[in-house]
Amino acid sequence: MDTTSSLYDLTPIAWLMAAGVLIALGPLLWVWRRNAGAGPARRLHALTVLTLFLTFDLTLFGAFTRLTDSGLGCPDWPGCYGNASPHGARHEIAMAQSAQPTGPVTHGKAWVEMVHRYLATGVGVLILTLAGATWIVRRRQRRVPQPSSSSSKDGDHHATLSAWWPAFTLVWVCLQGAFGALTVTWKLFPAIVTLHLLGAVVLLALLCIQAVHYRQAAARRLPTAVSPALRNGLIATTVLLVLQIALGGWVSTNYAVLACTQFPTCQDSWWPPMNFAQGFEIWRHLGVTGEGQPLDFSALTAIHYAHRLMAYAVFVALGVLAWRLRRIDSLKPQARWLAGLALLQLATGLGNVLLGWPLAAAVLHTGGAAALAVVLTWALCESRRAVPEARMARASDNATGRDNNNQRKAAA
Repeated sequence: MDTTSSLYDLTPIAWLMAAGVLIALGPLLWVWRRNAGAGPARRLHALTVLTLFLTFDLTLFGAFTRLTDSGLGCPDWPGCYGNASPHGARHEIAMAQSAQPTGPVTHGKAWVEMVHRYLATGVGVLILTLAGATWIVRRRQRRVPQPSSSSSKDGDHHATLSAWWPAFTLVWVCLQGAFGALTVTWKLFPAIVTLHLLGAVVLLALLCIQAVHYRQAAARRLPTAVSPALRNGLIATTVLLVLQIALGGWVSTNYAVLACTQFPTCQDSWWPPMNFAQGFEIWRHLGVTGEGQPLDFSALTAIHYAHRLMAYAVFVALGVLAWRLRRIDSLKPQARWLAGLALLQLATGLGNVLLGWPLAAAVLHTGGAAALAVVLTWALCESRRAVPEARMARASDNATGRDNNNQRKAAA
């Protein structure tokens, strides 16, 4: 009976949620005090930017957790051996560590894993608060007549304060939590861990979209019109980056970084022996094929080399895009960030290969990829496809015709 009741013990998750609330209180109070006299869009923008910053930090800490092999430091979820913290699981952790001194469960790894969960819960509380605050603002704006643009105080514009983006972000962070749990309970299943990484990148992009929209609402301005070719280049580069992040996650989760320790060649060859069928068999456990046989080294080589080949294309695309964006005054900041981050990715990627996968370079490589995704999202939100003059003229003529028809009807 005691064993059955322990399976439904809600104490760990209650403590985890309490820790998340306490972590979120500090940032919430800071935003509240610094923006006490600002309008709704400015307050929401400040809260979103802070949440974006902390989510980025969480992504870095998640990379640190994975790269230090701390993902199974507490092999259950949401607690640690049924406790709210590793402190309460000292005995169980000591037994596991004595059985495998270099195994996945140690006191240090357990704390790293649980701190990651505490921080993730704190970010979830912030996103929940952001969604709730946005819905409250929207309801107030619907009940109270909005001032005209000439009498608006701080530039808030209610039309762009959509509550659906925060709501979708809240749903997404819940899915991220589910994938975090599966990462532990499925024992670092490579496909799940890679999806968890991609989910973190999508979460950053969602928060970036909201931050840009709130800033545009506060400043009462529209995105910059750019040529269709530049807009298509932005979209294509973003797609390439997402594919590259997925390949990078697949390299990391399969521990294939050291399959090639040379550059630009690999294993003294421009095209080393590679088993793409094994390497990119998605639904399998770590280190084995779908049939349970150990992965060939050639499979790890294929995983690594595919990521390297894609990196060349992404680096060129980022360089060309940065060069074109720098010609537009409002998009020069994004151009500088893209150029700097592309160079950082090149340096950290080479460091991982040539220096034997040092922890700092590996964490920075993940952070650089996430930052590139944020900057590209920022550029997409701050730009829009320019409408051809002929189409604008037709739209203007149609609008004029409708106005004339309305006037004639009113006169009749």
